[in-house]
Amino acid sequence: MDRGQHLGCFFNPRSVAVVGASRDTHKLGYGVVRNLYEYHYGGEIYPINPHAREILGYQCHPSIAEVPGPVDLAVVVVPARHVASAVAQCGEAGVPAVVVVSGGFGETGPEGEAREQELQATAQRYDMRLLGPNCIGTIDTHAPINTTFVVGMPVAGDIAFVSQSGAVVAAVIDWALGAGVGFSRIASLGNGADVDETELLAEMAADQHSRVITGYLEGVADGRAFMEVASEAARSKPVVMLKVGRGEGGARAVASHTGALAGSAEAYDAAFQKAGVLRASSLEELFDWARALAWQPLPEGDRVAVLTNAGGPGVLAVDALEAAGLTLAPLTEATRRYLASRCPPYASVGNPVDILAGSGPGTYARALDALLADETVDAAVVIQAPQDWFLPASLAEVIGEVAAGSRKPVLASIMGLASTADALSILHRCRIPNYAFPERVASTLAAMLERRLWLDAPPEQPAGPLSEERAAERKAARMAVADAVERQAKVLGGRETARLLSAYGVRVPADSLATMAEEAAALAEEIGYPVVLKVASPEITHKSDVGGVETGLSDAASVRAAFERITASVRRERAGVQLEGVMVQQMVPAGQEVIVGWRRDPQFGPLMLVGSGGTEVELVRDVEVGVVPLGRREAERMLDSTLASHRLAGWRGAPPSDREAVIDALLRLSQMALDLPQVAELEVNPLRVLAAGKGAYAVDCRAVIA
Repeated sequence: MDRGQHLGCFFNPRSVAVVGASRDTHKLGYGVVRNLYEYHYGGEIYPINPHAREILGYQCHPSIAEVPGPVDLAVVVVPARHVASAVAQCGEAGVPAVVVVSGGFGETGPEGEAREQELQATAQRYDMRLLGPNCIGTIDTHAPINTTFVVGMPVAGDIAFVSQSGAVVAAVIDWALGAGVGFSRIASLGNGADVDETELLAEMAADQHSRVITGYLEGVADGRAFMEVASEAARSKPVVMLKVGRGEGGARAVASHTGALAGSAEAYDAAFQKAGVLRASSLEELFDWARALAWQPLPEGDRVAVLTNAGGPGVLAVDALEAAGLTLAPLTEATRRYLASRCPPYASVGNPVDILAGSGPGTYARALDALLADETVDAAVVIQAPQDWFLPASLAEVIGEVAAGSRKPVLASIMGLASTADALSILHRCRIPNYAFPERVASTLAAMLERRLWLDAPPEQPAGPLSEERAAERKAARMAVADAVERQAKVLGGRETARLLSAYGVRVPADSLATMAEEAAALAEEIGYPVVLKVASPEITHKSDVGGVETGLSDAASVRAAFERITASVRRERAGVQLEGVMVQQMVPAGQEVIVGWRRDPQFGPLMLVGSGGTEVELVRDVEVGVVPLGRREAERMLDSTLASHRLAGWRGAPPSDREAVIDALLRLSQMALDLPQVAELEVNPLRVLAAGKGAYAVDCRAVIA
């Protein structure tokens, strides 16, 4: 059995040993044995306790070496200082998989980190798979097995859940019991010393009982591996993740706009989108989406019908749907006529359809059936505000019967809690998710539509415009970067970065470096007027902030004067700064300003960025991020997600700009990011985009060496 096959032992072992089993009902070692017993684990159970004869009727053994049969899984619940020894004994006994519940490892500081490293080494020495430490174990409701110490076990269902927080797992178990929501498998990763989130994702994807994979993540160990596994898994079943810690990227010191704008949160958003992972923003959303994805068909489009017995809840639903990017189905005239003939006289037969407070389950049934039959409707939401003339359970039965005959998704909002228990039970049996308040249906339907669109889009292969083009120039660029690394350069200025861009076919203005005013004037004559002067310094990112840019210079006198003003201003504003000189640059015609660039993320590798550029780029923050390598369709999607795309199309009567030149630049920079791994960040701001068909210029650029 290889290490990958060992993972199955966490969910379907033939036998389990509990190392540190206890007779004390208040100890975790008792809780693990209790859960194996109470939730009807069918294999052999071996409590390991040298001071007890039996626990819950199971014979105790003084050590795992004295267990009479083979052990597939050991659950270790002993003090941290004894864990490595206990795991080593499991290895000597041939145990292929171990869950370490005990805490006191990397989460506690240097001493705990040393213990965790010893634990990792022990598991590797015996070719064992180790879950934890500092975790609460695993559950498989279909096996069944519960290796946790948490009281309670969800009913058998089809939602798998992986969590890097044991406390979140405990809360989800308690919620599932109260809500009546079934799970297939649950796993707590703890510190992830061996088995990580990517391996468990693959294991959940292979499980026949899991229709949806959900997860609570604080980070991933290997971003590229996670994306590869998640993308493969998402082709067969939905993957929904709650990634916490959105603010962590903002505190990182960065050397470019690109680094500041493409932070950690943006990296995960881009990686998840590329891999087909749906990113929830809360635990409530995570399981709202999971139930609908597991139980209902996906919508074919974004048109939603709302059926309600009260105006207020219907308006709440409509507002939320529109905010989520969905539209109200227009309904055909035939559907409206039918509804008018079957509903109360003052009912509203537009959309939302309000059948009024006095209507009963029969009216709901006729209206819902008509809405689902309407060709303009892609999904239906059924809302019932609390009333006292029929039981909510009666409506639940009706919704279940009508929805069963349709291939369109139906979501319910039988509002409230105190009176809905029976209705919820019926809806769950009919595999229809219910939401206590109607606003929650919107993000759920939006997530379902996002999955539909991702599945319908054919897989895209990276397709840059280069192939074998400019092979010699690209080789020279790689050598130039290697030289920068050799001389321990940290930042490449505009001229050096421009040469790299030019080698990859990105057009740059003609320029030259001047160290004196007269030299600047002579260079301007060679380049041709008008020209721009820019301060050249690896220490200055925001040139205009220090008076380091002057534009529209049309003669030698103005160039000489501008040179003196720039150098004086820079020395005044940034005393002691390293000043290489002043760049004399061809002045590019007016156009739309866009920012493009990349930064290298520690988890996911190069992240490409595009958006509105110029001096206010960080204030406006109109950017979209994608994971390299980019394909053409992805580059187009990124650009189309920004306000910059509207400006390029010809905003408020302006002539269209060369959108194709921006796409071309993104694909060329994507190839650069792959070819030049020593470049940590590269930014072009602005990429000035000329009129349609006229291309674009990388007007200002900068690179950071890793």
